[in-house]
Amino acid sequence: MADTSDDQQKIYEEFNDAVNMAPAELEEFLDTDESKRVGWKGEDGDGDGESVGHKSGRRIVEIKRTKKADLSDDDYAHMQKVVGYVHRHLAQGGPAEDKEHSDWRYSLMNWGHDPEKD
Repeated sequence: MADTSDDQQKIYEEFNDAVNMAPAELEEFLDTDESKRVGWKGEDGDGDGESVGHKSGRRIVEIKRTKKADLSDDDYAHMQKVVGYVHRHLAQGGPAEDKEHSDWRYSLMNWGHDPEKD
């Protein structure tokens, strides 16, 4: 994890490059059926049916609304996870047709990145 302020600065910059949705815009998307429908609902097993990406989106909103000086090591760890997810998902390239209405796009948007803005 990020031990130095240099590491944290790099993560902070990469996170802000990867997350191209404003907190209010992301919150609005998280309320949609498209947002709630997509994503993996496994592993953290609390049985609420919320996907990992949807939970991440809520955490991203919190992080984006937190002053940089108040970010915790946990926040930086999540920011690093978000950057990794967005980069891996973008590398898949998405569907050949109708990316705008695809689960690929909606999943990325749960993680704070709208590929239609690129």
